[in-house]
Amino acid sequence: MSLIQEYRQTEAAIEELKQRLEQMNGDERLQRELEFEERLRALLGEHNKSLRDVIAILDPERGTNTGRRSGPAPAAQQRRPRAVKRYKHPETGEVIETKGGNHKVLKAWKSEHGADTVEGWLQTE
Repeated sequence: MSLIQEYRQTEAAIEELKQRLEQMNGDERLQRELEFEERLRALLGEHNKSLRDVIAILDPERGTNTGRRSGPAPAAQQRRPRAVKRYKHPETGEVIETKGGNHKVLKAWKSEHGADTVEGWLQTE
């Protein structure tokens, strides 16, 4: 398509949209909806609320669901509980049970003897 044809088609489309816009401006239903929206926004501003606040009040289930799906929200995935690990110091016989690596004594052992050595003290049941 030539550039001049594209230009004329665009002009025609703009003219058609202008006519559609004039028709809509004369529509009483549109005027009522615009007035409603204006009043609603003024009321929300008066009470320092947003449209999301109103939705949460009127339909709490939809307000918490961020997606646009209807129906129940999918269950939140939970992490698998950590397994308890038992470490036994071979020299002292001291036993530590922990679910994570943030144990004070375990950290001291790892800094003193090295992480690889301490992991070797892990007892399997």
